[in-house]
Amino acid sequence: MSHATLIDQELIAAQVAWKAGNEGKARVCARRAVALAAESWSARLAEPRWRGDAMDHLRRIQQHASFPLSIREAAERLSTAVTKRHAAPFTSDPISDANLIIAHLAVDTNNPCPP
Repeated sequence: MSHATLIDQELIAAQVAWKAGNEGKARVCARRAVALAAESWSARLAEPRWRGDAMDHLRRIQQHASFPLSIREAAERLSTAVTKRHAAPFTSDPISDANLIIAHLAVDTNNPCPP
């Protein structure tokens, strides 16, 4: 199955979970969708491919200085644990944050990955 298909499946699962009131599952699915997009993005570059779980990918996006601030902030909000929602940047709309990051990764093929 293609990365695009898997990304779409995760985003659909996130929307279903969100509508059902399962915020935790929606966040997990949104994070997985971003990880799949990050893997696809890094595979298009001549640099080493990104590996790891969804949280690893979100942390790398946060630290990737060439990404716009809005993308890095979306990754930070999406990676913040639910238990820290009042003490740290937290998104109340994980699907929108995921879509923002995924859209950026879909068009950004010129930035090299950090080592």
